[in-house]
Amino acid sequence: MNDETHNGSGNADDARNPHGLAARATQPEPLPPWLRELYPFAQHSFVTPNGGRMNYVDEGPRNDEAVLMLHGNPTWSFFYRDVIRALSPAMRCIAPDHIGMGLSEKPSAKKYPFTLAARIADIEALVARLGLRRVHLVVHDWGGAIGFGFATRHPKKTGRIVILNTAAFPDSNIPSRIALCRAPLGLGALIVRGFNGFAWPATWMAMHRRKLTPDEKRAYLHPYGDWASRAAVHEFVRDIPMSPAHPSYSTLAEIERRLPLLSANPKMILWGGRDFCFNDHFYNRWRAIYPDAAAHHFADAGHYLPDDGGDEVLSKITAFLSATNP
Repeated sequence: MNDETHNGSGNADDARNPHGLAARATQPEPLPPWLRELYPFAQHSFVTPNGGRMNYVDEGPRNDEAVLMLHGNPTWSFFYRDVIRALSPAMRCIAPDHIGMGLSEKPSAKKYPFTLAARIADIEALVARLGLRRVHLVVHDWGGAIGFGFATRHPKKTGRIVILNTAAFPDSNIPSRIALCRAPLGLGALIVRGFNGFAWPATWMAMHRRKLTPDEKRAYLHPYGDWASRAAVHEFVRDIPMSPAHPSYSTLAEIERRLPLLSANPKMILWGGRDFCFNDHFYNRWRAIYPDAAAHHFADAGHYLPDDGGDEVLSKITAFLSATNP
């Protein structure tokens, strides 16, 4: 495949993406052994049309049909490690790190737009890059808006959809903790980027059935070790459109308007009922939008549903995505 591939050793092949942009020299640091044990996947990358080197996992059979797994904030492709392991023996699994997140390049807001529209364009470019004819989606948190942004623009390419504690429509609900991280006059930036007051609390607030192991916590925080590396974590929070005046509001409203285009696609909603962010209000909205979708509500599970729900959640995802097409 005409991209950069590396396995955590720090070595990479020079390549060019379809847009003629040279792949960036800024490769991620080699993964430490403790992280490679939890996340043993080869890494690939290309430069998106908006700029910035996007890192992604590409596991399983090389064909033109794949499961595309889109994470939110403040996670990264590590979030889908168990899903990738379960599905990749039989299905191609693609799990990117959004620009500024995970092992992708971490540009400043002066060098990358950090908007919902830019995120969707990045995923469109990745799918085109990989020559995918059919894409099944697994979406979580902000990955929902990004994934449904792609799917509503490319409904004929889209197959099955797994919805995990997310939204893809404007809504006035916002937890006070997240609203605080959007505070003006530099306070929000100080909380998120200075004190790591978004990614770090998520390692315990996003779980309910069990606690993350020390290495799982380290893995979630690994890409976000300082002020500069937390820029996208803060920009994701700032990009939540709470009014029509927000730059991303019209993008999100258009996604909501086009959601009926996917009514016939097989869908499964898996929901953690103890989510401090995407609570049951959002679950009920999805049930109203797609009343025919299979739905499973885990009353005692938190926001990091694949981690907190364990095999009970993983088995449902695997069975659903392994079913006969579409």
